[in-house]
Amino acid sequence: MSADTPIFAIAVAAELAGMHPQTLRQYDRIGLVVPGRTRGGSRRYSQRDIAQLREVAQLSSEGVSLPAIARLLDLEDEVRTLRRRVVELEGELREERSSRPGVRVFAAGTTGSVMAVPSGRRIRRSTEVVLWRPWLGGPDHGDALADDPDDSAR
Repeated sequence: MSADTPIFAIAVAAELAGMHPQTLRQYDRIGLVVPGRTRGGSRRYSQRDIAQLREVAQLSSEGVSLPAIARLLDLEDEVRTLRRRVVELEGELREERSSRPGVRVFAAGTTGSVMAVPSGRRIRRSTEVVLWRPWLGGPDHGDALADDPDDSAR
């Protein structure tokens, strides 16, 4: 079961969050913490919803306005989504690296086309070409971008 699975009825969620059920209804109406719904329309709160309700209570007690809290929650959701995407992209990059051993240099032409160039191969300067070696030395040498003067177009 995930943290997003809606399982708690409003009375249980209110007790877990330390709030009155009417407060949860109000937060739902204004879109602050919106629970899942059953087929019959009853609210069902997830563990993540409970955590958000607690966070809302904490921020509210510190004097933060409800619109500001809503914005903070939106930004937290966005960060969570972006972190998931970064993990996905890192996985894709690992797969790509493992499927192309020895290929670490890329050439880009004036039209924007990009091609992988095996290490040690030189490109003739018949067109404008820029070479990049984005992961010098592999993942154990860090992720810093660097230009290698030995790989400049000739």
